[in-house]
Amino acid sequence: MKPNFHAALDNPRIFLYNAVTIFFWEDCHMTPKITGIHHIALKAKGLEAFEKTIAFYHDILGLPIVRTWGSGENIGMMLDTGAGLLEIFANASDEPGTGALRHIAFAVEDTDACIEAVRAAGYRVTIEPNDIVIASEPPYPARIAFCIGPVGEEVEFFHVK
Repeated sequence: MKPNFHAALDNPRIFLYNAVTIFFWEDCHMTPKITGIHHIALKAKGLEAFEKTIAFYHDILGLPIVRTWGSGENIGMMLDTGAGLLEIFANASDEPGTGALRHIAFAVEDTDACIEAVRAAGYRVTIEPNDIVIASEPPYPARIAFCIGPVGEEVEFFHVK
């Protein structure tokens, strides 16, 4: 028997009876439950760009490699950011387009050290380290900086103060 949705609005504890099991409607409805970001994917255009991208995130920024697959132009790798994964492919067949994703922000312990590491490796810093306060309730103080990553992605280093 289908639940009466209008009655469910008035009484969230409507029971659904099934020959053997009783469900509470609020415990079995189909609202998606997002628990966090699993991964962000970047596509490098070819092996040279892939190796440069891995060097940036693994060698310069220190993200550990947690899995790899494939070979040649079909190689892929996942790195652990501490709060999700960064997935990198070598098989981009076109230039990345402009989309809704503005940047990747990494929570860091030392914004200045991250910028010095990427600058020393030859990457372009677009916003120098600076202290900000996000005008929210309560106010949210942070130290931030930005650079451009190896496949053109904007990378933010974000330290909550």
